[in-house]
Amino acid sequence: MSRYSIRNYNFFLVAVAAALSIYGIMIIGSAKESVQYHQIQGFALGMGVMFVVSLISYRFILKFAWLYYVIAVGLLVLVKLFGENVNNAQRWLVVAGVQIQPSEAAKLLLILFLAYFISRFEESINRPLMLLFIIVLMMIPIYLIQDEPDLSTSIVVMVIFIAMLYVGGLSYRIIGGVAAIAVPVVIIGIFLVLQPNQEIIEPYQQKRILAWLQPEKYQDTAGYQQQNSIVAIGSGGLKGKGYKTNEVGSVKNGNFISEPQTDFIMAVAGEELGFAGCMLMVLLFALVTTLIIHVGRKAADLSGTLICAGVAAHIGFQSFANIGVATGLLPNTGLPLPFISYGSTSLICVLAEIGLVLNVGLMIDGRPKTPLTFYLD
Repeated sequence: MSRYSIRNYNFFLVAVAAALSIYGIMIIGSAKESVQYHQIQGFALGMGVMFVVSLISYRFILKFAWLYYVIAVGLLVLVKLFGENVNNAQRWLVVAGVQIQPSEAAKLLLILFLAYFISRFEESINRPLMLLFIIVLMMIPIYLIQDEPDLSTSIVVMVIFIAMLYVGGLSYRIIGGVAAIAVPVVIIGIFLVLQPNQEIIEPYQQKRILAWLQPEKYQDTAGYQQQNSIVAIGSGGLKGKGYKTNEVGSVKNGNFISEPQTDFIMAVAGEELGFAGCMLMVLLFALVTTLIIHVGRKAADLSGTLICAGVAAHIGFQSFANIGVATGLLPNTGLPLPFISYGSTSLICVLAEIGLVLNVGLMIDGRPKTPLTFYLD
């Protein structure tokens, strides 16, 4: 469908994404070695998907945007009807013996849908009926994700939606009007969810917020994992206790955090690799997000810019939220760390997003610049 110059292929972005993924595989091997090989398989498959997606014109991919929306909603409905219940949450589907998390795929599919919709209706996106229409469309998958329950992932999807609307040209008057209403509503909402017997959020979600506000009161219950994560990261010092430390009192050896290879993998990294290892991870996340934004700023059209905006919002916000939880900056959300936390579905989908960004970079001028080209017909 397109002819590309290899000179325009962003190998630096590939290298940073691969470095984060390998970093994750290494830490997972220490946190829970039995699942490391599965993550390696996910990485290999994800890199293949990333490469293939990067060579398919995003303009062609966006032609099927409505199909992506239907698939995203359909998968989330299937989770509601036939999903596996784990720890009182119904978030997974088992297909041919393989467990997948549709909400991760939904992020990718909804980024594609929003890139098409907002660019297609750029001139009318600020009209009340059009804005209401896209809000209603997005509320359907957001509600289905929240109802799993998975409030944290639904918030991530909302952040992606808001970021893409803003980049798509949402009027500052609308932004100001919404902010004037949203700020007091959020303040009142926070006050209400902290009240006894409230019915706005689930009881376990309320306890997580209370545990964040009053850690000493909930350190042995709802705040147990977060407080142990903070202690573990602090105990690593500058250089850490060493990769795969055999100290009995470490996070993984002492079982102070359940499933440390997922949401609290930052605690393992902080304890074993220290401040230096954590800062390297943070810098890699900052770098990959900056590179994606840079590609988006140079995109040939608005749809390419919107794809990059959605991917940057996803990776940037979710990594900030996960690290914020592990360090006590935010209440426990249950979000995995992109590229790093264990989970093949998440890793493959985020690498597919990188593939889309790579293709946007290849299409910056829409024409090859050198004779050395790839052909995909």
